[in-house]
Amino acid sequence: MHLNIERIFQDTRPRSFELYREHIGPMWAKMLRTIGFDRSWVRGEGSYLWDAEGRRYLDFMSGWGLFNFGRGHPVIRRALAQVMEADLPSWAAFDTPPLAAALAEELTRRMPNGLDRVYFCNSGAEAVEAAIKFARVATGKPGMVHLKRAFHGLTNGALALHGEPVFRDGFGPFLPGGVEVEVDDYEGLEHAFAAGDVGLFIFEPVQGKGVYIPEDGFLLKAQELCRKHGALLVCDEVQTGLGRTGKFLAFEWVEGLDPDIVLVSKALSGGYVPVGAMLTRPEIHDSLYTAMDQGVRHACTFGMGDLAMAAGLASLQVLDAEDLAANARRLGGLLGEGLEAMMPRFGFIKEVRQRGLMIGIEFGEPESLGLRTAWTTTHRLHSDVFCQAVVIPLLEDHRILAQVAGHGLDVVKLLPPLNITETDVEWFLEGFKKTMESLHSFPGPAWEVVKRLGKHAVAARRI
Repeated sequence: MHLNIERIFQDTRPRSFELYREHIGPMWAKMLRTIGFDRSWVRGEGSYLWDAEGRRYLDFMSGWGLFNFGRGHPVIRRALAQVMEADLPSWAAFDTPPLAAALAEELTRRMPNGLDRVYFCNSGAEAVEAAIKFARVATGKPGMVHLKRAFHGLTNGALALHGEPVFRDGFGPFLPGGVEVEVDDYEGLEHAFAAGDVGLFIFEPVQGKGVYIPEDGFLLKAQELCRKHGALLVCDEVQTGLGRTGKFLAFEWVEGLDPDIVLVSKALSGGYVPVGAMLTRPEIHDSLYTAMDQGVRHACTFGMGDLAMAAGLASLQVLDAEDLAANARRLGGLLGEGLEAMMPRFGFIKEVRQRGLMIGIEFGEPESLGLRTAWTTTHRLHSDVFCQAVVIPLLEDHRILAQVAGHGLDVVKLLPPLNITETDVEWFLEGFKKTMESLHSFPGPAWEVVKRLGKHAVAARRI
């Protein structure tokens, strides 16, 4: 019997939106249609996507950060094909998988602070769940400190470390001991550790929600408090790792920072096969596995599959061979400079935050009376309407995918593949400039988008 996946894709594509709405996620489908993102994608390559009409788009979302190396990278594809052709004895259960051992060796070799034990899983959220368990066993303390706006996954344990109410509402009670601290609030940080029951402090070196970058001193203070109180410093590099910020891991930008646990996922998959990993010190790892009969005390059925391990190995090879961290620094710098150069001209642009190819463009209330009126009007309709009035024209008029970076934050986030070119940078900057020109003409074409979204927001409240 022959299953023709390509034929199934082509046959289902015309009705995939309606099937998704009916069987998978009606509200997600409604949202995509509301903002005009209900495109029918037929192909992806490098930093580009093509729709059913053959139009090419610049992908500055990278699948939420999966495609650090672009879509369909030939090296990663070949590695996966080799695994399939070799018909390796994956998941023998009572074994020590060679490809998992090889990937662990390659990951630990690149760690800047010598973490040399690895636990493999399927996702960033699973890596966070592992970190919670390892920290509780290693320290004997249940307390957990996280940052406001933090995003560490949507599983039950990870929600206890989540910094956005929209993801937490209705799912409590959460794991006990969770305390939230504002980024760069030194006094609040001290207070969070005061009770003496903290087992871990978890942070993103660059927050995915809003692209906020904690001060170096704040993270070093958190490290000091962890050492003082016997807690573990957990660094979530799920989105920031593997060259995204211009270094292998983003915490390397902070001199003297030395996490006890580092979490990676997303780009380690090469965009093909889910994979996640938790890296830690031997004494932390061994505190959970204390006897031979506890070898699977924390384990994951699909955590070391040969396809996932091959994807990770190939991704690391591509990162090194193409020197993509350096490319992220160089082209991220060009993007940041180009955006900052627009700030004097466009009053809505408040700040540009950038580290490598992780960029946040924050908008704020302008000085111009007319534009202030527009700003106030859009925010009365909905807190995210203004940023949608940026990303929708980028998509519809300039064929650029970007994303709103958080609920009510007025931030648009850019996560391009690390192998973009200067031509891609020029494409984005030109499209963004024209979008800003339209948005600063009030009333103008972009405000028609705002008006349309406003109507949908009002209608949604009545449902």
